[in-house]
Amino acid sequence: MVHRKQKKINLFLLILIGFLNLVVSAHSIPSENKNINRNNNMLTGLGIILDIKSWIGKSIHWSITMAISDFYALNHSYKTRIVVHTRNSKGDTIKALSAVEDLLNNVKVKAIIGPETHLQSKLLSLFTNKAKVPIFSFAGSSSMDYPYLFQIKEDESTMAKSIASLVELYKWRNVIFIHEDTDDGREILPYLAESFQDKGIRISYRSAISSSATLDDITKELHRLMTFNTTVVIVHMSPSLASSLFLEAKRLRMVTEEYGWILTEKTVDLLRSTKFEVMESLEGALGFRSYFPASHRLHNLTARWKNIFYRRYPTSITKEMPIPAIWAYDTIWALADCVEKVGVPHINGGTLLLHEVLKIRFKGISGEFELSERKVRSNGYEIVNVIDYGEKRVGYWTPSEGIRTLESVINSEHRYFSPKSGELQTTTPSKTLKIGVLKIKNFKYFMDVDHNAETNVTTAKGFSVDVFNTCIRALPYKVPYIFIAFENVTYDDLVRKVYNKEIDAVVGDSTILANRSVYADFTATYTDLGIGTLVRIKKRDMWFFLKPFDLSLWLTAIASLILTVFVVWAIECMNQDSERSPAQQFGTIFWFILLTIFFAQREKLSSNLSRFVLFIWLLVVLILITSYTATLTSLLTVEQFELTSKRGIVGFHGGSFMRGGTVSNIHFEGHQKRDYYSYEHYAHALSEDGGADAIVDEIPYIKMFLSKYSGDYALVSSEPITSGFGFIFQKGSPLVEDVSREIARIRFDGTLKSLEKKWHQNHLFVPSRNSTMPKTLKIDRFGGIFIISGITSTLALMISVICLLQAKMEIHNIILVLGGRNLMANIRYLLYRNFI
Repeated sequence: MVHRKQKKINLFLLILIGFLNLVVSAHSIPSENKNINRNNNMLTGLGIILDIKSWIGKSIHWSITMAISDFYALNHSYKTRIVVHTRNSKGDTIKALSAVEDLLNNVKVKAIIGPETHLQSKLLSLFTNKAKVPIFSFAGSSSMDYPYLFQIKEDESTMAKSIASLVELYKWRNVIFIHEDTDDGREILPYLAESFQDKGIRISYRSAISSSATLDDITKELHRLMTFNTTVVIVHMSPSLASSLFLEAKRLRMVTEEYGWILTEKTVDLLRSTKFEVMESLEGALGFRSYFPASHRLHNLTARWKNIFYRRYPTSITKEMPIPAIWAYDTIWALADCVEKVGVPHINGGTLLLHEVLKIRFKGISGEFELSERKVRSNGYEIVNVIDYGEKRVGYWTPSEGIRTLESVINSEHRYFSPKSGELQTTTPSKTLKIGVLKIKNFKYFMDVDHNAETNVTTAKGFSVDVFNTCIRALPYKVPYIFIAFENVTYDDLVRKVYNKEIDAVVGDSTILANRSVYADFTATYTDLGIGTLVRIKKRDMWFFLKPFDLSLWLTAIASLILTVFVVWAIECMNQDSERSPAQQFGTIFWFILLTIFFAQREKLSSNLSRFVLFIWLLVVLILITSYTATLTSLLTVEQFELTSKRGIVGFHGGSFMRGGTVSNIHFEGHQKRDYYSYEHYAHALSEDGGADAIVDEIPYIKMFLSKYSGDYALVSSEPITSGFGFIFQKGSPLVEDVSREIARIRFDGTLKSLEKKWHQNHLFVPSRNSTMPKTLKIDRFGGIFIISGITSTLALMISVICLLQAKMEIHNIILVLGGRNLMANIRYLLYRNFI
């Protein structure tokens, strides 16, 4: 009896163990030889690694659960089933790595979905590549280096292009970029920089905020942003961190019509917050969210998700299904379909699954879904605007068509979204710019400032003012401004006033200097660069025309002339009968050779040898004349401008930065320095009783001086030590780039040149910084050509003499043969016959 009871107990235990095994097999992957469930379905393990406690992690997990249920409810006849093995990473990298090792080595999964953080995805891809198991990440970027890594999110380059299109649409030129100080937050930076560069947009300031930043840290960073003139801010961070940022920005009154806030897809889910104070702080902001075509399936899925999710998590921070959850839903459908095609899991199941996933394509909840490039296909973005504590779709961006607007409130002539109306404010500055100008007594050609004390109105004229007005009037928007005059201060003082925001800009003859650029931004220069040396032209020299050649070269040229004349005369005398005396022949040949210098000879030579000698002489003459002309021209334009005094005094622009190192940089270290404060002082200093050898000043000042005192003075050298004059604006001001662009335009189309002619009456020659004083030419430069000429003449003379001797030998032989009558007539005939 006891034995029978024992048998019943054993049988019950066996049945219980079998039942437990059956239950476990429904929730975990069995060993390789136990991969069929009780319904004879072949099981394939799918690993899930998420931070289950996070809102995104919960959303993705529930979306995966619904996707598996919906797929197999529709495809109940499929012989395969996906079995999910979830691991909670708790946002910790070590736990995620431990989970993937367990899933790959112990559970033997054939694919992994997750995680949702950037760093974990990169590390996990190393494991999956080795195990040849696909991983579908919501944070990592696809790469050919990781063939098993799939990107289940929008591409960062696509996000960057959409933002750049919006910024370009409203003609913004400068933006501030705030991102979370993580790998994920920095990933978009290179793509954003490239897209902005293509469209001429500049990131004025980049702010990185730690994920663990305190409220004080955020406040400090926002105060820093307020010091910049740029008011277009792009935010790229998690919704939780962005919530603290916007609440503090609201408190600091940065969420106003003067600021434009743009939220990337990473941040845009903050617009669906259920907290009133958060939505209030976002009023007027623009955001980009992945666009999914409206469909009945999408509507039903989001409705079901809300019912299930809010029953379990009623205190959720958002009201809508997040984008990663929708991508996850379609990913599960793709995987389940590929698993059915692969069939029974085996040792190469991950590789086979990879090949099928790369080929998959279907119409999913998100639209056309495919992973052929190891990332999801983008449908573009919808552009939303926060209006009256809710969001409103105002436009779309697609890769093929760019931005397509839905609402008339988006107009390219506007700039910011108003928190109250949702409309964009105009690009014109909201206030009249205060332009600082320096009132000086001298050097008024650049800035001549007059202040009327009765009306308290400041007017200004001059070359600098004309350039500034021309640029401002050419801008596509109006810039109201007033001049504010300052006396007894320097441009360094005005730069500090710009830095302290007492004034908005400075117009005048302000030199672009590195130490000033620390506190303010300069436009492109509108004048010549560098400093120059101004001297008085010395008195004329009546023998100046001899200076191109030194004495040795003149003597050599004359000797060469005499030698050529003698050789040609000798050859011609030996080869023709002439009624002229030798002296007359020599005179004729001399003038003949001399006139070759002017190519005016009329006489003809009878000997080929004399013609050849003359040809070589003509080459010598051509080279000498060309060199003489070039050297004489250089001497006339440069060498005559020498320092006439030996007392070593160099003057400079008094009250400027020119004293000291700047003057020393152009090699006047040994000279005494003396400051002068007006053009009249310059002219007197360079006079015979003025005492200065030269004046060193910036080239724009020297050119203006020469337009007033022309004829007796000259700019003899220049060095690119300074960067010219530029207009000064506050750091980050968008006017810097716009005005610089206009300066480049008026320089190109000749407008700037016309303004220069208006104020600079005379056209001036500015020597190159590499120009050197020309030197007198010496014989060593022409030795070769004279040697050739001498050798040629000597050889020609020798050949002529040899030919003459040979002719005489032939005459002697003929006399012996002929003899007899008419002997003397024959001799005379042969003697004077031209043999050569």
